[in-house]
Amino acid sequence: MKQNIDHFINALKYQKNFSEHTLIAYEHDLNEFSKFFENISVQSIQKSDMRCYITALTKQHLEITSIRRKISAIRSFFKYLIKENICSHNPCTGLILPKLKKRIPEFIDVSSLDGYLNGDVDLNNFTSVRNTLIIDILYQTGIRRNELAQLKWSDIDMYNLNIKVLGKRNKERMVPFSLVLKHSLENYLQILKEKKLFQDYVLLNEKGKKLSGYQIYYIVKKELNKITTQSNKYPHILRHTFATHLLNNGADINAVKELLGHSNLKATEIYTHNNIEHLKKIYKQAHPRSGDTQ
Repeated sequence: MKQNIDHFINALKYQKNFSEHTLIAYEHDLNEFSKFFENISVQSIQKSDMRCYITALTKQHLEITSIRRKISAIRSFFKYLIKENICSHNPCTGLILPKLKKRIPEFIDVSSLDGYLNGDVDLNNFTSVRNTLIIDILYQTGIRRNELAQLKWSDIDMYNLNIKVLGKRNKERMVPFSLVLKHSLENYLQILKEKKLFQDYVLLNEKGKKLSGYQIYYIVKKELNKITTQSNKYPHILRHTFATHLLNNGADINAVKELLGHSNLKATEIYTHNNIEHLKKIYKQAHPRSGDTQ
């Protein structure tokens, strides 16, 4: 099975353009799966075997999200095996998975981000300028950290103020940005040229090497410590914030869906819960009889 897993991971990497983070997670999950079924051929695994596997995962007291992610990886693996004529069936089809609890995405309030982005930045400090720019791009565009890591200067249209983003499954989308972000990009670009660091990719380290998704993760985590006291400090919270602020200010949900690069509206609808809470707050502040509401 190990060889099949290696071929599958390579297919995801070179044909599907999966992120580095996702590839590592898939490989880890599939190697665990392979170890559990080490005495059974991949062709003979049945749905009943998968139910036993889910039970075993549950007994490890894993988060439901982790269990569902593992099964999703295995399901995709079997789809690949069927396509390659290695297996004739997918034992994950029709499996009943543990149900997720609905969570409202966390987001950062506008004033906290404005305070950070409008603060003084030492234009002679490459790291400071770059790190502020990272936060600004993620918040203003809602792109994923790995999409940001792959961003090239050729993807940025300074005249029309939009960015071409290569998302999941090699799906391209155009995302607009503001004049303020344009000026920030131009300042950063000037510093790159002065330091003779300029190359195709936008985000670089002090030696002119491209930043990885993981490096961006840790930079964002460090910068968010200056912005918020929330416990969850990760790049995706800026994507949540982007979507929530748009919807709270009246943006059409279908437009937000396109900006985020979601394939279906259901993925975008999770942000409407935050919008409803925002509307409740306005209602309680403005309606004369709001004191009667629970």
